[in-house]
Amino acid sequence: MALARRTSSRNAPRTWPRKFADSFRGLSRAVRSQSSFAVHLPAAAAVVIAGAALRVSAGEWCLLVLAIGLVLMAEVFNTAIESLARGPGARWHPRLRDALDMASGGVLLAAITAAVIGLIVLGPKVLGIVGIAS
Repeated sequence: MALARRTSSRNAPRTWPRKFADSFRGLSRAVRSQSSFAVHLPAAAAVVIAGAALRVSAGEWCLLVLAIGLVLMAEVFNTAIESLARGPGARWHPRLRDALDMASGGVLLAAITAAVIGLIVLGPKVLGIVGIAS
């Protein structure tokens, strides 16, 4: 139905409110359709809680938020590619498998990068609390 509505007014420009509504709908669909968000969202919440508890600086917050955003963004792009790959008329092809694996690899790289950033920012603070580092 939404596709039919867009197709009928293909030449009419979308309004900004419509663009934002479509974007939020896409985010909602990604979060509801991918079990990976069941890992990413609690991990992001844990980082935010740890950052608040450890009183990270504004610069450290920027790094943590950037890392969280990187992972969530990669997961949304991966979800979009998966959705296209499983769409109507999609047939199996080795290149399709490669594209899905590459998108998944992008999420893995983003998650590893975020974990390293988290260790760099939060690690010394945690070690200082437990008395291992000064």
